[in-house]
Amino acid sequence: MELTGRQQDILTAARTEGRVGVDMLAQTFAVTPQTIRRDLNDLCQRGLLSRVHGGAMPANSVSNVAYEERRNLASEEKRLIGAATAALIPENCSVMLNIGTTTEQVARALTDHGGLVVITNNLNVINILNRTPNKELILAGGVVRQADGGIVGEAAVDFIRQYKADIAVIGASAIDSDGAILDYDQREVSVARAILESARKVILVADHLKFERTAPMRICGLDRVDIFVTDRLPPLEFVRACKAHGVMIEILDPESAPARIIEQTDHSVKRTLEQESAHV
Repeated sequence: MELTGRQQDILTAARTEGRVGVDMLAQTFAVTPQTIRRDLNDLCQRGLLSRVHGGAMPANSVSNVAYEERRNLASEEKRLIGAATAALIPENCSVMLNIGTTTEQVARALTDHGGLVVITNNLNVINILNRTPNKELILAGGVVRQADGGIVGEAAVDFIRQYKADIAVIGASAIDSDGAILDYDQREVSVARAILESARKVILVADHLKFERTAPMRICGLDRVDIFVTDRLPPLEFVRACKAHGVMIEILDPESAPARIIEQTDHSVKRTLEQESAHV
C-alpha cells in the first residue's frame, strides 16, 4: 500500500528533525496518539523508521529501503518525473537506464518512443519495454540481485563498457546538497559509474525525498550530470552547485497533467536568491 499523506509528512519530519514524538505528532495533525502510533508502526514495518521511546527516528542510513516500499514513496512524483524525462529523449537514439524505481517510470514513459536502443542492467526496465514497438533491448549480463531485479558485478560493468549511448538516465538513493550523488551497494555504484562513462549526455532523475536521505557510497558529482529532473525546487546549496557545473534543472509541477516543466536553473537560482535576500 502507498503511504498516506500524513505518513509522508511524518517521514519528512523525522528525516528533517532526526526524531519525532507521538504527542507532538498527534498535536500537529490533530489526531489521537493511537493513530500516530499506528502510523509509526506501519512506517517501521516498512523499514522507513525505527521506533524509540515515545516516538521514532529514521532507519539506519547504511541500508536501503525495501524495493517495493521505494516504489510506493512519492509514486506520483516519480511518474511525472518519468514523463518529463521521456519528453527530453528523442526517438531514434540509444539510451542507458540503471537500477531504480524512478528510472523504471522513465521506461514506462518511453513505451511509445520509436527507434530506441535501450541498454540496461535493470530486469524491470526490460519487462516494461518488452513487446513495445520499434526498440532493441539489450540487457547486461552479471549477477541478478533478486531483491530488485538489478544486474550487478564486474561482468555487468564490462558489458556496459562495450557501448557508447547517446543518453544515460540514472537514479540515486540519496543526494547531498553539495551535489554528491549517493548509493548503498558498491556493485551497483560500479555499474552506475560505467553507465556514466559510456554516455554522451547524462540525465539524473530523483524526487525531493532523495535530499532527505543519506547513503555511504558516492556515484559521482554534478560534473558528470547534464540535466537534473525533479519535482520540487532543490536545496539552495544544490541549486548553486548545479549552476557552477552548468547542470540544467528541470522542475515539474506535480499538479499538472501531463507533466509540465515550469522552472529551469537560471530562473530557479534567481528566485531562490531573491527569497534568501528578502529574509536577511
